[in-house]
Amino acid sequence: MSDAPPHSAHHGHGHGHGHHHGDENQADMLDLGAQVLAEHIAGITAWLPVEGSPSRIVDLGCGTGAGTFALLARYPQARVTAVDSSAEHLDRLREKAREHGAAERVRAVRADLDADWPDLGVPDLVWASASMHHMADPERALRKVRDMLAPGGLFALVELAGFPRFLPDDAPADRPGLEGRILAVADRLRAEQMPYRGADWGPLLTAAGFTLAGERVVTVNIEGSRDEAVGRYALSSLQGMRDAIAGDLASEDLAALDRLLDTGGPGSILRRDDLAVRTERAVWAARRTR
Repeated sequence: MSDAPPHSAHHGHGHGHGHHHGDENQADMLDLGAQVLAEHIAGITAWLPVEGSPSRIVDLGCGTGAGTFALLARYPQARVTAVDSSAEHLDRLREKAREHGAAERVRAVRADLDADWPDLGVPDLVWASASMHHMADPERALRKVRDMLAPGGLFALVELAGFPRFLPDDAPADRPGLEGRILAVADRLRAEQMPYRGADWGPLLTAAGFTLAGERVVTVNIEGSRDEAVGRYALSSLQGMRDAIAGDLASEDLAALDRLLDTGGPGSILRRDDLAVRTERAVWAARRTR
């Protein structure tokens, strides 16, 4: 499950055109997100209205494998084809598969899904988390998924309702409300780059020939005191966002953000004990019925 900051509009996640500078930093962020959100990802896979036990799964825009490994754990007999445009992400995924003893169950495929799709077989389950809105033509991609699925197969589409929030509303003390202003800028930039961000995918799935089998919203609220990785996830996420929004942020806000990102300074986000991960995820399950 990937949470790409706005600078990543053309990175990994099923979009993109070759290797990009910054993929390694983004891979770090995705790994931290997978660690922090593991319980929520497992909860989504457990909810899916899958018929039987899928043996062939495709993870579209897999990032570093948060969804891939949740699906492998949920369906012990399954094999997963993990697709991404980033070589760095796929290298990390292969390394994790070896560490999990799951190398034989994972096939990593590098592909730009805005171009011609490779042969991904006939899966029983297709998973796309925070990747569909990156596509240049998501409606085409939905039709591709439908045509690829086995009859009766399920498509699980997971999207962020918004970029995670980490700070209290009144933080930091010298610039209260900073994160809200940062996210307002980021949301505006994302709306320009990715018009399908935040879309209602239900009608789009129906138009592509799917039958909706379930829909839900998952609320995430993880207190930082429960997991020290929350601080590193917040740092990595805001670092990834900084360069993309710097030109549109008030100079006082940019200076306050830089103080948060200065890991050696007294205002470092890593020194805060009031962090949390707060966001929502929307999930659609859609079936190929013919």
